[in-house]
Amino acid sequence: MPNLLHLDSSARTASFSRDLGARFARRWREAYPNGGYTYRDLTREPIPPIGEAWTQICDTMLAEQITDPARYREAVRTPAQHRAWDVVQPLLDELLAADVVLIGVPMYNFSVPASLKAWIDQVTFPRMNLAGKRFVVAGARGGSYVEGAPRAPYDHQERYLRDFLAGHFAVQDVRFVHAELTNARLDPGLAHLRDRHTASVTAALTRIEAIASELAAELEAVS
Repeated sequence: MPNLLHLDSSARTASFSRDLGARFARRWREAYPNGGYTYRDLTREPIPPIGEAWTQICDTMLAEQITDPARYREAVRTPAQHRAWDVVQPLLDELLAADVVLIGVPMYNFSVPASLKAWIDQVTFPRMNLAGKRFVVAGARGGSYVEGAPRAPYDHQERYLRDFLAGHFAVQDVRFVHAELTNARLDPGLAHLRDRHTASVTAALTRIEAIASELAAELEAVS
């Protein structure tokens, strides 16, 4: 049975990205009641930032051309590097075991939360290839960043994740769903956009469930 790794990175307990991710996970677990499911809340259980020992592990991997994840531990030599690897190992094991990775991610300051970036840094190593895995990004943004919107050029949330996953992990199957204009609920200057926000949330909830069903069918077809 396929495995789902579900990450949340919003600083808010009640958030649109969390709601979207939960909707996907619920539909997925209905399709695969006996499938694997791992959940990490990167805000409530924050991942520490990488340190020098982690960089030394990467240097050894590069120098000795260690690119197979099964051999990564060979690059861990010193006591400090072993301590760094104790942080990496469970995170990496969860990522490698996943067939689908679901990331709940709000836009903070045009990009992704530091909590998610810390996780990405810890599990990413030279020439790492995760081709074949599928990623789903359940996003939320205070404004509108759709193509043609005035702020579209400042979208370093979806663009960063899409570029990173393709450029570093060789993952091409990444599906994005966003709830937009969330600040319209609070900002009087955006009050005229509240209907658009509501429509965006409704469409996103419908789309995230459809993606869960699509992926379940696709994995069933190749199993």
